[in-house]
Amino acid sequence: MKPVISKPRHAIMVMILVLTLFSLSNAAAQDKNQVVRIAKLQIDPAQLENYKTALKEHAETAVRVEPGVITLYAVAEKNNPTHITVFEIYANAEAYQAHLQTAHFKKYKSTTKDMVKSLELVDVEPIALETKMKQ
Repeated sequence: MKPVISKPRHAIMVMILVLTLFSLSNAAAQDKNQVVRIAKLQIDPAQLENYKTALKEHAETAVRVEPGVITLYAVAEKNNPTHITVFEIYANAEAYQAHLQTAHFKKYKSTTKDMVKSLELVDVEPIALETKMKQ
């Protein structure tokens, strides 16, 4: 039996497809201007849970409210959970500089300053940035 897609659902699917294609073509045009970096952090083990809470709040807010923040992915090493890596993509240098001036970034930095034992920022050159859209 062939599935039936209602007209409203079909229209939504078409709209999502068009937005996805626009987004991909727009992102491809901006790739050369993007700021891509990795932040490598070591966190005080006694403050790890508080740090993760602050980082989650900061990343969610930045992606939600800042159009120039493309991606903020944060992960912890399984065998050494105090070692955190954050993968960041900004639309351009201006978006990155604007991000540093936001209230939520300043709150994150002041809240976590005594939790972070070390921080290394590494600017990187993208080779392949592929992802699937969240559903």
